[in-house]
Amino acid sequence: MRRTPHHRLFAATLFAASVLAPMTAAPATTVHATTLHAATVRTATVRAAGVGRYDPDDCPPDGLGPELTARLDSTIEDVRRQAGIPGVVVGLWMPGRGSYVRATGVADTATGRPMAVDSYVRIGSETKTFTVTALLELVDQHRVGLDDPISAYVDGVPDGGRITLRQLAEMRSGLFPYTSDPDFVHALQSDPHRQFSPREVLAYGFKHDNTFDPGAAFEYSNTNLVLLGMVVEKVSGQRLADFVQRRVLRPAHLRRTLFPRGAEFPEPHPRGYTDQTLSGAVEDVTDWNPSWAWAAGAMISDLQDLHRWAEVVATGRLLSPGTQAERLKTLPTGFPGTGYGLGIFETNGWIGHNGSIPGYETVTVYLPSQRATLVVMINTDVLSQGQEPSTLLARAITAVATPDNVYAGAVPPH
Repeated sequence: MRRTPHHRLFAATLFAASVLAPMTAAPATTVHATTLHAATVRTATVRAAGVGRYDPDDCPPDGLGPELTARLDSTIEDVRRQAGIPGVVVGLWMPGRGSYVRATGVADTATGRPMAVDSYVRIGSETKTFTVTALLELVDQHRVGLDDPISAYVDGVPDGGRITLRQLAEMRSGLFPYTSDPDFVHALQSDPHRQFSPREVLAYGFKHDNTFDPGAAFEYSNTNLVLLGMVVEKVSGQRLADFVQRRVLRPAHLRRTLFPRGAEFPEPHPRGYTDQTLSGAVEDVTDWNPSWAWAAGAMISDLQDLHRWAEVVATGRLLSPGTQAERLKTLPTGFPGTGYGLGIFETNGWIGHNGSIPGYETVTVYLPSQRATLVVMINTDVLSQGQEPSTLLARAITAVATPDNVYAGAVPPH
């Protein structure tokens, strides 16, 4: 399926769609993000140097050596400037070799406030790894089966009697991506603070014919993950956010990761910039409500928690070995170097997911052969030479640090 630049807005992970100009500075909006209750979020203080509070246990002092550190510094800054990325946070942990944690650039183009390593960011489609983990915990409890039809849990899904939960998680359902529907795109861009329900966004996708028979091909579709979120809610009897908090975040010891109800955004966080607006101009979209992305892309996290999560999700620490093995059975996507499993991808040895939502992009991946973790967080999703800027960064970083395992990650539309 061909995607136009207008539809790129909501692919929200692996897919770049068009060549757009690098981002230019944009003024901050006058709307301020609502911070969460102190009991829910531990607020951090940004230091003027751009490096905020960070747990030393998660950021050991031993670096990767002066030569490799200097190469990474230079590489990241080159990509940041060439791609027009305002601010970048990178964490690279390589057991036995050391670690590298840096923040560079600005968190706010209007004030020049520096990017900080303790920033919270919207993680977009990395949310899928949490939603699918929640589903797989229900599989381990024998409360759902991967080969159950979606019609057993959610009514009104086109061809739902033939589409399985496994096919939804593998992106092989054939269901039209609601985020590619022009009416949805217009509705969101016209009122980005609107609160969408899962049924409302699904309706935009369900009015289209399915794009292929179940299991016949790979097509990235946020429709799939919204449906899986609804399955988790129906079977567990809990809100998805509550189930994820109790059964995923708490056991994984992720204290700085949350599933927002609306536009709330804990401090500190960078301003986020996108050109996916009604006018096509770059705007500050920090306070857009991510409810439209829900189980497919609404969550928020930080560097420390994503560092922890990378290994948890790649090694299956919260799941039975058999269920984790099912998760990691990656199938071809049609794009070199990248296979997709159950809400997770493998790209030249790296296992994990990336995320893109208007204003922010992330990459969180784990390399089992070296027990290495890479996390990239940036505050723009504006394409550079037709590619997602987070992919450019991850590819450049791994080319320097792990040349035998260079991140491929993002793939073009089809």
